[in-house]
Amino acid sequence: MIYLDYQATTPLAPEARDAMLPWLGTDGSANPHSVHAPGRAAKAAVEVAREQIAALLPPGGKVWFTSGATESANWGLRGVGLGGIVTLPTEHACVRDTALWLGTHNHDVTFMPVSGEGLVASIEIPTNTRIVAAMLVNNEIGVIQPVAELAAKAHEAGALFFCDAVQGYGRVSIPENCDLIAITAHKIHGPKGIGALWVRNGVELDPLLLGGGQEGGIRSGTLSPALCAGFGAAAALMAARADQDAAHIERLWTLALTYLPDWQINGSLQHRYHGNLNIRRDGVDAARLISEVRNVAFSAGSACASGSGRPSHVLKAIGLTDAQARSSIRLGFGRYTTEAEIDEAMLFINTAAERQLSIAA
Repeated sequence: MIYLDYQATTPLAPEARDAMLPWLGTDGSANPHSVHAPGRAAKAAVEVAREQIAALLPPGGKVWFTSGATESANWGLRGVGLGGIVTLPTEHACVRDTALWLGTHNHDVTFMPVSGEGLVASIEIPTNTRIVAAMLVNNEIGVIQPVAELAAKAHEAGALFFCDAVQGYGRVSIPENCDLIAITAHKIHGPKGIGALWVRNGVELDPLLLGGGQEGGIRSGTLSPALCAGFGAAAALMAARADQDAAHIERLWTLALTYLPDWQINGSLQHRYHGNLNIRRDGVDAARLISEVRNVAFSAGSACASGSGRPSHVLKAIGLTDAQARSSIRLGFGRYTTEAEIDEAMLFINTAAERQLSIAA
């Protein structure tokens, strides 16, 4: 199976797996919040991981562990208190749906429009805004938003700025003027089930989870040393391999483009992460294509919304018709993808697309 769904999740790095193994056996099973020697050893592993993860984030803040980016987004957006929220219609569901929920709980919600390229079209922030939220790299179309500019505008309006950096963490520079940043391990070759919320020093959050008072008293719940260690090792590997991974992705991107004379790319060509290739071909049924090309794993958009039957809200927001959205596929590749796999996968996809179109003609 050729795996081209890196935006949904990335393969676990062997180094991350190896970092987890000592904490999965009986000798590493202590609670990191216990004060005895095994507990202190487990806590030390957690703190090493926290430092490894923080190394890829701006200075002047703190990494708090969560169960994943969805919890991080909910906590960051709901924990800053009453006030308006401004965001984009192309945000991931964990931000978009949280904003809509806040709109039913005495918060004003404003969606800034995006252009046909998926970039914010105009930045207008009402005076009562408490927080502005924008994704660094879009999970469906790979577009990179002008996060530094958005954060500056938020601060001018007296608001905080939240960044969903899930797809960009370790790959795209994160501006230092963010106030809250959500990340997750499984998008950087780490384990599923753990993420983090980075909080700038001085920003106060209400707890989302109440209980034993772990994580500084603001995020209760027993941490898994194994998951933390895997996350930390994956982050350290992202830092160590940054140039190598970036060069590899550029080669894959350039190669993939040679197979697309009959396809159109969705989203900005100039402002995008090249490990994400969202393309469409009129008349192609994307869902059927995914079913027919069984030896390649790719998607029609966000894994969170797959199977809903609805066209992508991201593709609709950039002006595509329902038919165009349903003719779009997303190919994601990265560290462990080979050039031979791109060659083979594009041949399979193009052959299946041609077969569909010939039958429909």
